Amino acid sequence: MTQTNKTIFYILMILAMAGWGASWVNAKVLSAYINEYELMFFRNIFTIISLAPVLVISRKYFYINKKSLFLALIAAIVMIAYMKCYFLGTKYGTASLGGALVTTLIPINTFIIMAIFYSKKILKKDIFALVLGGFGVLTILNVFSFSAEEIFTTYNMYFLTGSLLWPILTIVSSKITKTNPMVFTLYMYAISTILVMIFFLDVTTIDYSGFDSIFWFNILSLAVVSTTFATTIYFVGIEKLGTNEVSSFIFLVPFFAIGFSAIFLKESISISIVVGTIMTLYAVKILNNIKVVRKKSL
Repeated sequence: MTQTNKTIFYILMILAMAGWGASWVNAKVLSAYINEYELMFFRNIFTIISLAPVLVISRKYFYINKKSLFLALIAAIVMIAYMKCYFLGTKYGTASLGGALVTTLIPINTFIIMAIFYSKKILKKDIFALVLGGFGVLTILNVFSFSAEEIFTTYNMYFLTGSLLWPILTIVSSKITKTNPMVFTLYMYAISTILVMIFFLDVTTIDYSGFDSIFWFNILSLAVVSTTFATTIYFVGIEKLGTNEVSSFIFLVPFFAIGFSAIFLKESISISIVVGTIMTLYAVKILNNIKVVRKKSL
């Protein structure tokens, strides 16, 4: 990948992280309407509807080999478990704190898993950047002023579990062969929808009468923006940039989550948010070796 293409993809990754940041707001709003399995069902259906035309237009179509199909099944199971943790933690816990815990721990857990099982070398700069990013996210949410009881609650265990599940999903997805990441994503959501309908949800019992324009806006935003666009870019990034490099971008999610919360939920922005955001962005710069200012050639 050339430097120009890499820069373009960095921009797409940032937009994808903005979509994921918005998803925390979407989930909080939707938790007043539906349960976790209904959320998975609606999100997956609209994701499939919006992703299928993209595959046709881009001429990716729907071919998947047996190995990738099996990995899609594994990924679908992990995705269901992750979404359950994500939804219940957001519904019953503190969404902003949960988002900080998950997004901070995902790249750290990914590095640790890769180091343990794949002998991935971790440089000193990576450790420094991960620690800096972790402190940046915690500073954004002013976690240091909270008590231990407020942080280590039962519902926050959902978030901690989610931070372990997502690296597994990332690593599984990185193992696909001869299958386009977007095609893999489509099959993953299709399989997870089938599993949810078989084991967890009777779609005939869904009460559509309580769904208003706010519900539909948030479910479509969650499906089309946060899932079809953001997740596809994420998985393509795994193929183009590598697992660890892409995972580091997740540090940006709390920044966008807090920003959208301030806009749509009228939450105030403190100095700790500004300072933490700067720390987080610098951590991403270090991890990805991004040069903000390039020297001009003589």
